[in-house]
Parts: sequence; C-alpha cells; structure tokens
Amino acid sequence: MVELNLKQITDRLNTEFTGDTRKLVFWYDDKAEFAEDVDRLPLENAQLLKLEPNNQFQIKYFLERQDTTTNYLVYAPFPKPNIRDNHLEDTMLYSTRFHADRVSLICADLRISNQYKPVIEQHIKFFNNKERTHRFYNLKIENFNEETICIGLMSALCRTEICSFDEVLRTLLAEDDLHNSKLLAEFDIYQLTACFWKCCEKQFGYTNPKPTLERFIIALFVTYASQHIHADIPKNWHSFVLYKAGNVISFLDDLMNNYLYHDAYDTLSDYVAGSINFQTVLKQYEPEVFLDCDSFKQIDDEILQWLTEHLLAEDTGAALDNHTIPEICDMRRKMHFGKSVAVAYELLDCAYSLIIASHYTCPDRFEDIIHQYQNTDYLIDTKYRHFYYCYDQLDNTESFEKLRDLVEHIYTNEYLEKQLPVWNTGILEPDALSILPLQRNFFSRYVSSNKDRTVVIISDAMRYEVGYELFKTMQDDPKCTANLTVMMSTLPSYTRLGMAALLPHTVLELTDDGKEVADGVYCHDLTTRQTVLQSTVPHSCCVQFDTIKNMKKMALREVFTGKQVVYVYHDQIDVRGEHAEDEIFVACKEAIEEIKALIHKVATNANTLHFIVTSDHGFIYKRDKVPESGKIDGMTDKGSIVKRRYIVSKQPILCDGICHLELGHLLGNTDDKVVSFPCSTSVFKISGSGGQNYVHGGSSPQEMLIPVIDIKMEKGHMETRTVQIRLISLIQKITNLITTLEFIQSDPISDVVKQTSFRLYFISEENEKISNENMYIADKRDENTRDRIFRIRFTFKNKKYDPNIRYYLVAYDENNGMEVLRHAVVMDVAFSDDFGFEL
Repeated sequence: MVELNLKQITDRLNTEFTGDTRKLVFWYDDKAEFAEDVDRLPLENAQLLKLEPNNQFQIKYFLERQDTTTNYLVYAPFPKPNIRDNHLEDTMLYSTRFHADRVSLICADLRISNQYKPVIEQHIKFFNNKERTHRFYNLKIENFNEETICIGLMSALCRTEICSFDEVLRTLLAEDDLHNSKLLAEFDIYQLTACFWKCCEKQFGYTNPKPTLERFIIALFVTYASQHIHADIPKNWHSFVLYKAGNVISFLDDLMNNYLYHDAYDTLSDYVAGSINFQTVLKQYEPEVFLDCDSFKQIDDEILQWLTEHLLAEDTGAALDNHTIPEICDMRRKMHFGKSVAVAYELLDCAYSLIIASHYTCPDRFEDIIHQYQNTDYLIDTKYRHFYYCYDQLDNTESFEKLRDLVEHIYTNEYLEKQLPVWNTGILEPDALSILPLQRNFFSRYVSSNKDRTVVIISDAMRYEVGYELFKTMQDDPKCTANLTVMMSTLPSYTRLGMAALLPHTVLELTDDGKEVADGVYCHDLTTRQTVLQSTVPHSCCVQFDTIKNMKKMALREVFTGKQVVYVYHDQIDVRGEHAEDEIFVACKEAIEEIKALIHKVATNANTLHFIVTSDHGFIYKRDKVPESGKIDGMTDKGSIVKRRYIVSKQPILCDGICHLELGHLLGNTDDKVVSFPCSTSVFKISGSGGQNYVHGGSSPQEMLIPVIDIKMEKGHMETRTVQIRLISLIQKITNLITTLEFIQSDPISDVVKQTSFRLYFISEENEKISNENMYIADKRDENTRDRIFRIRFTFKNKKYDPNIRYYLVAYDENNGMEVLRHAVVMDVAFSDDFGFEL
C-alpha cells in the first residue's frame, strides 16, 4: 500500500481516538487488503491488537478484564463472523466499527474519476501487494481511463518505467518465453489477459478467437516484411498480415534499433523465420525483391550468395533494383542484420574492385606508370589487402573459396604480371631515377632544413598504399595537417640498405661482403645508425618503437627533450611478414593504429608536433605460394649476394625474365657491381622455407614506391563539428501513410567535420511517436553535393490525425542524443481508418 493511502487511514483512525474517554475500534478487513500495512500505522493515542479466528475469547478477556483503560485498534484480516460465532459481539456494542474501502482510497489518491472505479475494483487483487502498488503509483499516469489503467497495471507487472503498451510488449518479448510466458500468466492472475489482447487489436489490428503470443509475433514480422518486399507476398502469409501496418513497422523498427532489445529482435526473427519456413519462401523470389527488407537474417545470406555468383561470373555490371554491387554492399552492411555480416559485404566490395582490374592496362612510359600507380593502381593493392583481411576474419570461408581463387588469379596474372614487366622495362630508362625523390636523399630533402624538432618514424615494410591509408586516417584528426608524397626506395629494396639510405650521408655503399655502409659506418643496428645520425645532428637519437610505446609521460619527455631529430624504428609489418606470412595484412592494420597512437602520445606528452612517417621498403604479398615454375635458378658466381628477389654480383645474370642495373647507378656511387632482379613476380631459387608469400628486395611499385607522410600536429583545441543533415523535400503536408523524403548530408566528412548516426521519425505535439524510426549513418566523403543526397521512407501509425494541429519530423544525433532537426507538417491522411491508403 502506498503512503498516501496509509495517511488517509491513519488520519481517520487518530480522529476516532481523540478525547479522554477510552475507545475501542474494530476493523474487519474482509479481503486482508491492509494486512501488510497495519503494523506501520502511526497511531497517536491507541495501540494495535490483531484478531485471529481462534483468539477472540482471549482478546475479549484482555479488553474487559486485563486492560480497561487503553485505547485499542482491533484489526481482523477476515470478515466479521456472524453473531453466533462472534465472542466479541457484545464488546462491539459499545465500540466503534471502522471501514476502509481500498478502491475508493486508490481512486482518491490518484484522482481517478468515479466512473473508472469498477476498473480498479475488477483488478483490486493487484493492489494487495505493496511493491506492485508502488510500481503502479510510480508510473505517474496523468490521464486515467480504462485503457491507461490496464496498461499501467501491465506496465507495473513488467516493471517498466513508463505507462506504455509498446514498452510492455517489448519487455514481454525480450524477457519472456513465447511458449510459456510468465508475464502473460501474471496478466491472467490479475484479469489483464483480455486487456492485453484488446491492446494488441487496437494498436496493431491483431484479432484471433484464440490468440497466442507465437501467432501474434509471426503476424508482426510477416506484416513488417510485407511492407518491404517488392512483390506479392505468398498466399499463406495473407492471414497473418495485420491492417495497421504502420504501427507494426514503427514498433519493430524501435525494437530493432533499441540497444536494449535488438538481441530480442534477432531471437524473434529466427523463431518466425523457422515458423513460416522463410528459407523456402526466399527461394521463390529474385533477391531484388528483398533488397529493402531487414526482417530476417536469411535475406542477407541470399543476397551475399547472389553477389558472389555474379562476381564469380565477372558480371560487374549486375544490379538489383538499379543498385550496383558496391551500392548493394554499402546499403546492406548498414542495415540491422547486415551489420553481423558486414565483413562479408566488405569482402565482396573488394572483390568487385579486383575483378574490375581484370581489364587492367599499364602505361608504357615509366613516369606514367608511377603517376597511374599514385592515382589509381595503389587501390588495387589496397583492395587486395582488405579482401584477405576480411577473408581471414570469416569463421567459414567455404562459400567464398572460388571467389578467392578468382581474386588471386586476377591479382597475380591480370595485374602484377602485366604491371611488373612494364615497370621493369621502364626502370631501365636512363632518366628513371630522376622522376621521383630518391630514398638516399631523404634526409637532405625532408629533414635537414627543419627548424622544429622532427620525429622520423620508419615503419619497416610500410608500402605506399598502407601509408596512404595512414595518411587518410591522420587527415581525420582535427589537430593534424598531413601531406603525402612518394619516393623511390633503393634497389635492392631490403631493410638494412633502406634504413641506411634514410640516414644523413654523403656516400652510401653496399660492400662486396654485403655490409650497408653510410659514410664509412656499417649501419646494421640501432647503435650504429645513431652514430651516423649524430655525426650530422649531434642532438639526436634513434629509438625502437617498442621501447617508447608504453612509456609514461616523464620518461617519454626525457627521450625527446633537447633533441632536434629522433628516429623511431617501427617493425610491425616486416616481422610478421617474415615469420607469419599470412598475418601480414593484419600487421598492416595494426601498424597504422600503432603509429597513429604514438603520434598522439608524443604530441600530447613530449611537446613535439612535427612527424615524418616513411619506410625502408615495401613488399609483394600473394596468398598462393610461389610455384616451382616461378622460381629462377640464378646460376651465380661464388661471392654473390643471393636473395629471393635480387642478386648482387660482379656480373649480371643473363637469363630470360631477369633485368639488371649497376649498383653504383642505383646508390649514386662508383660501385661496379650489378643488381639482377626478376622482371615479374618470380623469385630466385634459394634454400629455406620463407618468402613463399611475402617477398621484398626486388623491383616493383609495391616494393619500391614508399610513402613520405609529413604530419604537423597543432597545440590546444581545434574546433570540430558534427556533420548535419537537412531536409530537401520541404513538404508541408503528409497525405499518405507511407511517405519518402529526400535529405542531404550538409558537408563531406573531413578532419573537422565528423561523421555520426541519426534517428529520424515523426512525433505529435505531445511527443507521441507516430512513425517508424529510421537510422541513418552520415559518413559520406563525396565532395559532389548530389552524391550526398539520400532518401528515407517513413511509415505512419494507423490512427486518426487532426489536420488542424502540427506534427513534427525530428532527427536526433545518436552520439549525444541532441535534437538536430525539427520540421512541422500537417497530417492530412485521407483514409486514416486503415483502409484504402496507398502502400
């Protein structure tokens, strides 16, 4: 019982016990409604005696013989016995009888009109429990009628925070057993079952002589699906379709998008799909029929299969409902069930780009090859990398294995095998090394003239396309200004020679016994590299990334304080490539994240704002191991340096498929040794098991084009803003229960404009949601305004709308819950009685 009821009773009882005359008050509580509360009554001038059926004579003796002066409230949690069985009947002749009508008290407390007292009376059993009653009172219902009282009682039983049938239903579906519902059993105990099904009929149009929760759920999902399927639904679905489709869509959209309930949506969807044998239904239609439907996860399985089949057929022009394969992948992976298979959609999107590369052509001129690689070709390597990154995340790759074979064939035979021979013809041109900045001139070109402290981060084997991804990631940082250029690595393109080339030097050499020497110093480890660096920049040092990555603020400051140049050696990619070849693309992703994190950490804690990220060399990776036919017997002389992708010797290797250049020409010295290298993806046959998938050291864009990312961080706070959306269709009146509106993302996503997600729906002046809820992820980077336009379909609840009041389209930013858009409309739906409207 709530405190207000008790106060009313207490006030009345204390009034009875006023005065100097001894008083006895008998209270027969016929239904024991106040049995749990009577002990808490603060009686001011009386004491409590509890009457039991078998202690009447004892109480009579006590009141008339033992204590004849004290006022007493005699409480009996049962009806008053008849005169013959009541030993206290004569005592009651000179006492007072007290009555407490719980129904009246509740109605008075809550200001419920007398016309609804029968509703409270019908469900009075509910109020016999103090906790239940508290929950009902705490709902703070403002307007009581039969419906709100019943929904409030159900809400209290479901322990919801508000009086809402939607919330009752969500709780019931999320936390209960469809086949043995404990909450429905409770509804039955308190005579609320009929009310529950009445609400289902009123809100969703569900009617059935023998309603069941299972059939109701099927009806909801079938109705929802029928509104998103672009074809006539199966005949055996018709009996399940509810006529208040707008309300169904609104409810299930809310369930799907609600963080607390989206798992329940998945469970219910699985149940319904099995109940209606949806897998069989799916096979009866073309996939485009279900393109906009998000009712069942099997739809994504079917669309993924369709996409895979068309990609295997190299049908890159295939479309569903005029949407291209990349558009389909983008659409579906942002939908509810698509998120769980987003990796598969990304894999197919990458496969699409790689299959397009089957028509690859490479320019003849070396300069054009370089420019084409910087503009477009690097994306082929990126897509290949992302394809395998996704492929390796899949638990079961069986359905994509043939596609993997096709991708591998195209990447190797249609791309690399076409590109590399032309590249290696071009690199033999006399002026080939003058087209791009050379790695051996890195320090003088990018570092020496810097007046501010500069941190050079050298990520071992970070090829150009990986560096480009890091560059785009840093551009999204509002405190970062980043510029990307490309330079040509040394040849051979391997770690120690590349690391030496990046140091300041006058003369760079590769000795006959394979030592990498800069100005006479053999640069084979951190100490010797620091010696070379400090000979030019005394206030400098070389450190390993692993040494400083977990340093605390003060220790990190000690490393950088007083230094003009700091070389940081990062070795994520090459180490994984050498020791766990198939993890190379995971290593690339981790390298990007690690370098970004290090830049932020140093900029924040070590008062250092200028960074240059580069690499010693790139790499070629192919998932299929190098076949024996791709291995070349180098036929070298004794004393030659022989590696899988290059041979350094006194004489060139004269063999088909092998190119050669003078080492002195490549390193800018007078060395007369010769570097021989395969002009394709082939390798030299050497002992050892490594280098079957991951190789470097030779001549290719992937091995020799390396990034130079110049990054400047800014101190303090930089103003950023979240992207906004605007309504293009400035519609003033809604005339159909299904309406599509056009919006535009205000700006492309950039370093100062951040992406977010929006919830969009319509509400009334009383904040009642009257449409389904749409989620939209604003993440477009397109500069072209037209490419940032999008459409959203709204389905309105089937109800009567007042054309004389305003309704509103609202949008909320998911990140902070703030309202970002409100547009007033008039609802002038011609047939709001649920019949005749356009679907």
